[in-house]
Amino acid sequence: MTTGYIHSFETFGTKDGPGIRFVLFMQGCPLRCLYCHNPDTWKINDAKYNLTADEVFYEIEKVKTFVKGGITVSGGEPFLQPDFLLELFARCKDAGIHTAVDTCGYILNDKIKQVLNLTDLVLLDIKHIDPIKYKELTSRELAPTLRFTEYLNEIDKPVWLRYVLVPGYSDDEADLHNWAKYASQFHNIERIDILPFHQMATHKWDQMQLEYKLKDTPQPTNADVEKAEAIFATYFPHLF
Repeated sequence: MTTGYIHSFETFGTKDGPGIRFVLFMQGCPLRCLYCHNPDTWKINDAKYNLTADEVFYEIEKVKTFVKGGITVSGGEPFLQPDFLLELFARCKDAGIHTAVDTCGYILNDKIKQVLNLTDLVLLDIKHIDPIKYKELTSRELAPTLRFTEYLNEIDKPVWLRYVLVPGYSDDEADLHNWAKYASQFHNIERIDILPFHQMATHKWDQMQLEYKLKDTPQPTNADVEKAEAIFATYFPHLF
């Protein structure tokens, strides 16, 4: 049985899919986002827990009386560990448990396609639509995430899109229009969440002695978020 490298888990998640959910945070991520709130998940060998799918499923079973929404696997980037996800999601599907993956969409291969067959919902974080600005934010290329997005549409997989609004980085009106216009071509998008950037992870960057380039970046105001939502609403009126 495959061992999963795990950062932590939450037994009362309310923002990571429908209903109250068991949220499993996996260790390891290929991106290096400037605003990452979990930089301690970047390196897979820094995992706090090494657990099998059966051991994780046992934790789910202990709280199943009130965690009725299902399980969401987040990160880090869950798809760095597809063998573990295959085993865990197979257990969940046998038990009738709703499955979701929170991903940046950077990795797609045959094994991940097998995991997606067992996945009920994808929470997809497209961090920018401009390739240059995407790389500035994440240190990686945008193209793989776009391919992943298009594949989800091809297989008609339900998607909740997520977008972090960072003043000076991802709040340009033209970029927001381009992002929304791109996403509007897909028929499988069920929800869009504009997530305001926050400074709550500053202490983690300090503890890890990492340079935090956004330490002076302000959090967006409610008006900023509403303005972004209004732009998205012009392309997705049925979702806002």
